[in-house]
Amino acid sequence: MIGQVVGICLSEKRGSGKRNIGQGYLREGYGLVGDAHAGTERPISVLSIEAVREAAVPKGIEAGPGDFAENITVQGLDLKGIKKGQRLRLGEAEVEVLQVGKEIDASHTFSFHGMALLVTQGCFCGVTHGGQVRVGDQAEFLVQTP
Repeated sequence: MIGQVVGICLSEKRGSGKRNIGQGYLREGYGLVGDAHAGTERPISVLSIEAVREAAVPKGIEAGPGDFAENITVQGLDLKGIKKGQRLRLGEAEVEVLQVGKEIDASHTFSFHGMALLVTQGCFCGVTHGGQVRVGDQAEFLVQTP
């Protein structure tokens, strides 16, 4: 399954939405250069634009890449059922899923119009191979041999 990157988003401080910068560098063992979560235990967050739209439409709001505080927004890549340890290629970079979803913790969960999609539908990754990622790049699952 091959999808597409539709957002590369960052913020300079935690606890806020992120802005789509269109391109960025994912540094191995670190995260998205310039983002407040780089260098932490969950440096990269990935969310699908389909989940963003599914959440926004019933509330009658517009939402796009970064509004739910994710770093990478993908389209056409089914993240439902993704598991810890799976790997994704995002542009030139590769990431490994460290955690799927997260516990609600007021100090670490950003809410957009009362919704916190990363809690239930986000996946948190570490960068295993650094590289440039841009809007329009391919996003795909990497096949892992047992």
